[in-house]
Amino acid sequence: MATIYYDSDADFDLLKERTVAVIGYGSQGRAQALNLKDSGANVVLGLRPGSRSQPAAESEGLTVKSIDEAAAEADIVQILIPDEQHGAVYRNQIEPNLQAGNMVMVSHGFSIHFGQIVPADGIDVAMIAPKGPGLLVREIFEEGGGVPCLIAIQQDVTGHARDLALAYARGIGGTRAGVIETTFREETETDLFGEQAVLCGGTTALIKAAFDTLVEAGYQPEMAFFECLHELKLIVDLIYTGGLSKMRNDVSNTAEFGDLTRGPRVIDEGVRERMRTILKEVQNGEFAREWVLENQANQPVLQALRRRESELQIEKVGADLRSMMSWLEE
Repeated sequence: MATIYYDSDADFDLLKERTVAVIGYGSQGRAQALNLKDSGANVVLGLRPGSRSQPAAESEGLTVKSIDEAAAEADIVQILIPDEQHGAVYRNQIEPNLQAGNMVMVSHGFSIHFGQIVPADGIDVAMIAPKGPGLLVREIFEEGGGVPCLIAIQQDVTGHARDLALAYARGIGGTRAGVIETTFREETETDLFGEQAVLCGGTTALIKAAFDTLVEAGYQPEMAFFECLHELKLIVDLIYTGGLSKMRNDVSNTAEFGDLTRGPRVIDEGVRERMRTILKEVQNGEFAREWVLENQANQPVLQALRRRESELQIEKVGADLRSMMSWLEE
């Protein structure tokens, strides 16, 4: 069983003695910086010069500095910019400003695990990864709760890395719900696999294949959209709140019988074997290498794939149908 830490395991006073630099003001950057500030931590926000986020961040009471200045001032640097930017920003703006005994943190282990960031020997390296989007991390914190987090320690030079990371987790509300011990390898590889095989890749491919199957068989695209995409939210919400058993309890007996008898024919051993191949590509660094090279070439494949996907019939039909759903705008 995993080790789980709560408020009683975290001494937030450790954080009060230090300055935390949050690099980036996207979804997670905003949530974590504001939660830390509200908890009583000394927070500075590191942004690029001229960042469009600076006025919003300052209006919410945060001190904004350049990334170099924030890193130089801080004892703990939490990097919350896109994965593909970690390497260059760390090498050029963060690493030159670090002191021995500082801590570098991330909320996803990609850049550390796959060597885009190679930390010096004299610093601590840790991860606190909320298992929810930034908007939720902020909203639940303001309501007095917290989103569960993961904790991993890659380098513990000072002997205090875990204690400091737990103090950070408490500052953003994670220890209110529970912080689960993992490793950089486990978090990174399971995260990438889940995105590719289920959450993004597998789900979108299944939706498109089912939509195309119905349309090719002569059914109206609008009907195919409702049955293969729109109603997915109803099912996911049931699974999200109560697992597979709740979903099967709440749908019709007809739907449950179709699920249990036909689902295994869609996700058969061939699919499982291809999932194993995808996992191997994550584990051996093949996907990471491909993604790093894609960014070095200015993302030509990603941009081409985005254009192709935007032109799919399911996207055009969906846009028309969503215009009929006034509640979505709310």
